[in-house]
Amino acid sequence: MDEMIERSQAVCDALSDDDDGLKREVLTHAGNRWSLGIVHTLGVGGRLRHAAIARRMEGVTQRMLTRSLRQLERDGLVLRHDYVEKSPRVEYELSDLGKRLLAQMIPLWLWVVDNADQFRQARMAFDNAQDNARP
Repeated sequence: MDEMIERSQAVCDALSDDDDGLKREVLTHAGNRWSLGIVHTLGVGGRLRHAAIARRMEGVTQRMLTRSLRQLERDGLVLRHDYVEKSPRVEYELSDLGKRLLAQMIPLWLWVVDNADQFRQARMAFDNAQDNARP
């Protein structure tokens, strides 16, 4: 456990050492709900148009999807393909960097799924304690 804490501190130090905030910015937006949803959607669906991504992501607004795609593209996680055709067409797909992000997220997602019952129990215990503490 001590080794894990030391490793965690080294990662935090590496994030803090970045003068321009790049690492923290990428971590923040790449780890948000919509960005991870886009990464997953493109990982499963392959190259997709904007509307197809939106259909697969319940609750995302067009504005949030466009904004998230643009940020993921800026950071090299998503590739945008513009087709010069009579009816303009744009498609998005994961870059190699985006695929590596997806691969790194799988263990975290599995951990969440595997421990969902413990999260529920902890929440119930916390909520019950809060309810009993109220006058």
